[in-house]
Amino acid sequence: MKNKVIIITGGSSGIGKACAEHFGKAGSKIVITGRNQENLDKEVKALQKAGIDALGVNADVSIENDNIKVITETINKFGKIDVLINNAGISMRALFEDLDVSVIRKVMDINFYGTVYATKYALPYIIKSKGSIVGISSIAGYRGLPGRTGYSASKFAMQGFMESLRTELLKKEVHVLVACPGFTASNIRNTALSKDGKTQGESPRDEEKMMSPEEVAEAIYIAVKKRKRDLVLTMQGKMTVFLNKWFPSFMDRMVYNHMAKEKDSPLK
Repeated sequence: MKNKVIIITGGSSGIGKACAEHFGKAGSKIVITGRNQENLDKEVKALQKAGIDALGVNADVSIENDNIKVITETINKFGKIDVLINNAGISMRALFEDLDVSVIRKVMDINFYGTVYATKYALPYIIKSKGSIVGISSIAGYRGLPGRTGYSASKFAMQGFMESLRTELLKKEVHVLVACPGFTASNIRNTALSKDGKTQGESPRDEEKMMSPEEVAEAIYIAVKKRKRDLVLTMQGKMTVFLNKWFPSFMDRMVYNHMAKEKDSPLK
């Protein structure tokens, strides 16, 4: 990956930050995006201090023109794009019957349309470099999670989009990877939206028992190098995907019972 130009949306925290550091240490040139200028500047400085050629672009992936800006600034600085990692994302937790539908719209705008916009404007350059497009999805993109209807819908949509795109690009030698971490220790649950769109603020799960962002980043790096099609992480994640395919009714009950054990779960 030496001298490859990598764009990572939502690259100032969590999995995106870990990917920026991992790819950067391997010699890649890094572009990260984020909505918080302070956090963005802090991470760019940390990358540069580690000897990594890095650029930060203040951008909201849910805004189409912001994605155009990211691509323009990347080309102006580096002249090419080799890998796009669609990482920016947001979660939510509430029962659908209690949920303001604006929450689902916001989640879809960031998780799904953010991927669509970034991919659309990076695509001509990635076709030229025969590079890679990565979608950071979730096990929730294989198995709908109760209390997370909007999040699951956005990840199912992302995976359908990526699969269709992969097939369209088959003859153009563009690599498309769908990466599905299991529960990962990051701030996504802290920033998750509640039923009225307010930030949840506190994770309902034990973050210390989860996979670290650095472990996820290493697995994604290897998958991009090997141009793998799919990446499903953690044994729990692999078992969920397998059992849901062959024993869906059984998994309805298993998933309900598992998610009901979360702290302050909306499930009774």
